[in-house]
Amino acid sequence: MTRLLRSLIFVPGNNQRFLEKAKSLPADIVCFDLEDSVPDNEKKNARILIKEMLKNRKQFSAEVFVRTNSPDSGKVDDDLEEVLQIGLDGIVIPKVSNAMDLQKIEKTISSLEKKRNLSKTELIPSIESAQGVVNTFEIASSSKRIPAIVFGVFDLLNDMGIEYTKHSQGANFARAKIPLEATAAGVYALDGIWQDLKDNDGLHDDCKIGRSLGYVGKTLIHPDQISVTHKIFHPNKTEIEWAKKVCSTYLDSTKKGKGATTVDGKMIDEVHYKRAKALLELIES
Repeated sequence: MTRLLRSLIFVPGNNQRFLEKAKSLPADIVCFDLEDSVPDNEKKNARILIKEMLKNRKQFSAEVFVRTNSPDSGKVDDDLEEVLQIGLDGIVIPKVSNAMDLQKIEKTISSLEKKRNLSKTELIPSIESAQGVVNTFEIASSSKRIPAIVFGVFDLLNDMGIEYTKHSQGANFARAKIPLEATAAGVYALDGIWQDLKDNDGLHDDCKIGRSLGYVGKTLIHPDQISVTHKIFHPNKTEIEWAKKVCSTYLDSTKKGKGATTVDGKMIDEVHYKRAKALLELIES
């Protein structure tokens, strides 16, 4: 499946101004956050603000996701109850350590989708612990809802008792393992954040390292990081050829009065066509 996943930017869910500003962000995914950037006493308010913001989904050019709290937090059900609605493209689940972490969450999502007559919501697990790294393939291949996984470097280092520095070697093995196993599972991998907002040269170099390891994009914490990230994570030849094939095949199918069809044995529909078309428009611009 081809799509642009060069950037996923986290936006604090309790900040009305930031949520409004997110409408104009050129990131590929805007992810409203209910986890790390939101204090416990602001979680309820953040859910309400995000719920209202999703009613304005058409004003966003990016895909719109929400990062819930972690499976161990006891807050995920409350998060999903409020934010799972029309206008939401997907959910990011932080601190996923094994496939079982996702099973209960996916069951809750399926129940809410049925009750609310919603289309299938995507899930992006975030790998942020030693156990999660060990179980990356199991997690990445555990659900057809998963288009990608995220590498959460800072919580991993904390889990391992390693102090973060820009040139720390402690997460190198995990950083290389995650895209390898994501690819084996047939999904994409998004690299961890670059924390120093004043060091664009460092961000540029970090993006190049991530791309060389097989990541297709990066998670971000500030709008100023988007342009640098997109410059490095430009679609490659394989992605471009796949996008051309998707567009051609889908248009031929619609001319025959059909919708969904297949490309190389994989089902494609209007969603895939729109994503492929966006990718081709990017390289032609």
